[in-house]
Amino acid sequence: MKRLFPVAGLLATVLFSTAAQAEDLVFTLTNGTNSVLTRFYTSPVGVGSWEDDVFGSQVLEPGESIRLTIADGRTQCEYDMRFEFEEGSDLDTTEDSQDLCALGSYTIHE
Repeated sequence: MKRLFPVAGLLATVLFSTAAQAEDLVFTLTNGTNSVLTRFYTSPVGVGSWEDDVFGSQVLEPGESIRLTIADGRTQCEYDMRFEFEEGSDLDTTEDSQDLCALGSYTIHE
């Protein structure tokens, strides 16, 4: 299991524009649950720790989508993901691994 700790510099950046560098990994994340998604962590498969919370002070409400860019300078497509929901939610913290280059979008479900 990965441990959470801060990483120097922002390795995963949330961008709201459609412009992204060619080497950046861009995908759309949709909250398909009935709970507020408060934290979203990513790190390349094989890295032993979670990188910074992608959302920062933002959250993803039920049914909302956000376009994300992982601008960490890596060429890897397979990422581990960790989803944390608002306090009092019926949902547990969820983890998954996916090839985000192949998907282009990801929906978290209950």
